Amino acid sequence: MPRDAATDREVVRVDDVFKIYRAADEETVALRGASLSITAGEFVALLGRSGSGKSTLLHLIAGLDTPSAGRVCVDGRDIGRLHEEERAHIRETAIGMVLQRDNLIPYLTALENVALAPRLAGRADATRRAGELLAQVGLADRAGHRAAQLSGGEQQRVGVAVALSSRPHILLGDEVTGELDSETASGILELLADLQQRKQMALLLVTHDPAVAGRAGRVLRMRDGVVVGDGQ
Repeated sequence: MPRDAATDREVVRVDDVFKIYRAADEETVALRGASLSITAGEFVALLGRSGSGKSTLLHLIAGLDTPSAGRVCVDGRDIGRLHEEERAHIRETAIGMVLQRDNLIPYLTALENVALAPRLAGRADATRRAGELLAQVGLADRAGHRAAQLSGGEQQRVGVAVALSSRPHILLGDEVTGELDSETASGILELLADLQQRKQMALLLVTHDPAVAGRAGRVLRMRDGVVVGDGQ
C-alpha cells in the first residue's frame, strides 16, 4: 500500500508496558516490557500462544484496562493517565473492537445491535447508519433477525458492523476467527482486510492463527509478555 503523510501518522504507541495482576498473595505478570507502534492505515497481526499476553495488550490499547507501568498512547494521548470517562470517549470515537464471542445482545436484532451505541450517544441517524453498515458487511437481508438466530459467521459480521458504528480509525480484533470454520474465517478476514483498505483504518488483530498473518501487512509475535519483533 502506498505510504503518504496521512498513513505515516502514528495512531498507537506502546512503550515498555508492564501489566501485573494481583489476587490475594499471588502475582501474575501478564506483560513484561511490551512495546509496539502502529501507523494510520496499517494492518498488523500479533501472533502468539495462549497466555503470551496478546489479549491483555489489546485491552490496554482499547482503554479497557490500564498498565501497571509504561505508556499506552492512542492518537498521541497517554490513555493510562486519563480518567475512565476520557478513556470511554476515546473508545466511542476512535476505537472499534471485535471479540471472539459475545459481541452482540442475543435478543436484539442485527439492526438494533448495530444502532444501539449510536442511539445511546444521541445520534439521530443511528438506524439509517446501522442499515448502511449491515449492507457493507453483506447482511442487509438479515437486519431484522435476532442475533441468536444468526450463524457464527453472520454474528461476527454484525460484530464488525457494531465496531464500525462509531466511525473509528483504529479497529482491534481479538481472535475474531477462533471459533469459525476455515471457509467462514477466510470470509471474515477478507471482509476486515477490504474494510481496512477502503476506510484506511489501522487494523490490529491478535491471534494464534497463522492464516491471519497472510492477510496482514506486518506481522509481530508475542512471547512471555513481550513483543519480540516482526516475522512469519
